[in-house]
Order: sequence, then C-alpha cells, then structure tokens
Amino acid sequence: MSALPRASELGLIGCHVCGLVCRDIRVPNTACPRCGSALHRRKSASYTRTWALLIAAFLFYLPANLLPITRTASLGDVDDNTILTGVVELWVKGSPYLAVIVFTASIVVPMLKFFALGLLLISSRRRSEWAQRQRSKLFRLVEFIGYWSMLDVFVVALLTALVQFGFFSQVEPLPGVVFFGLTVVLTMFASMAFDPRLIWDGREFDD
Repeated sequence: MSALPRASELGLIGCHVCGLVCRDIRVPNTACPRCGSALHRRKSASYTRTWALLIAAFLFYLPANLLPITRTASLGDVDDNTILTGVVELWVKGSPYLAVIVFTASIVVPMLKFFALGLLLISSRRRSEWAQRQRSKLFRLVEFIGYWSMLDVFVVALLTALVQFGFFSQVEPLPGVVFFGLTVVLTMFASMAFDPRLIWDGREFDD
C-alpha cells in the first residue's frame, strides 16, 4: 500500500492560527485569507525555541522543588513545606488522595513532560522514523496534561482560602510557588513552540 500524499506534495498549507487549509503559492509573506496571519509551512525555528524554553523550565523547576512553597502556622507551630514535604504533610494529616494528586501533578507530570519533549526534539532532529504515529500521540498527550500541571498552585490558593473557615491559623505562599508556576508556563510554551509535523518530515523545514 502506497503512502498517502502529504500536504506539501498537494500544494497545500495550513494556517497555524485558524487552521484554514490554503493553496501554497510559495510567495514570501503570504497571509491567511481568513484571519490575515502569516502562512508558514512549519513553525519558524521550532527546535531552537522549544529547547530554550524547555531548558529554562528545567532551571526553574530545581528551585521550585528545593524552596518552600507554603508556610503554615497553627497553635504556634510554624512549618515551611516544599512540594515533597507538602505531599507528606497532606498524607499524614489524613488527605492521601489529595497527596497523590499533588504528587502526580507536581512531580510526575513535569518530569514526564521534560522527558517526552526531550525525546520528541532529539528524535525529530535526527529525522528518526521510529514510532512516528506513537510520538505524535505522545505530543498530543503532553499538550493535554500540561494544563493540569498548575494544580499545585491551585492547592496553595485553596489552603490560603481555608484560613477564612478556621481550618488553619495561617497559610502563606512562599517563593517556591512562583518558580513552579514559571516552570508550568514555560513547559506549556515549549509544547506550543514545537511543531509536531517535524516528527514526520524532520529538520528540512525548520527555518
């Protein structure tokens, strides 16, 4: 069975903004007739921008785990918790399900995103034909789970709000939350900068 033709072979190009499929007239600075955005066969400098964002996210992820994210004070007892100690605290205080959710969203998901995006970048740059369909599905999964990575920040906000109901004497967010939020945002930007079509046609269109 012969391979299906690609859009470039059919003289077609898709708009990155609205998704409209247009005729590729191969003229510089061609605009989409629907939304007016510039048309590109591939995202410009996708590898470079994705690597830069991914490395920056990893650098922010280190202090996000080393610095405390919350300070809780109850009956004169003051505790500064990092992500891991916060997970342990939730487990000990009788919230194992919430502890598992926070651990998954704050530790497992970011590490999997670093690994997955790194794998996609390296394999695509090498123009590997290994598991192309599966790698495309992996990229869609990375995009989907990326929006749930802010859960740890939401938990901090929730704990702060619980002060009003008397469950805690005081809850204060600390700098670790900022670094973790930056990590999540940068990994989301990294997945947006990566062009998944490079999985299929390699580096020849990365201009």
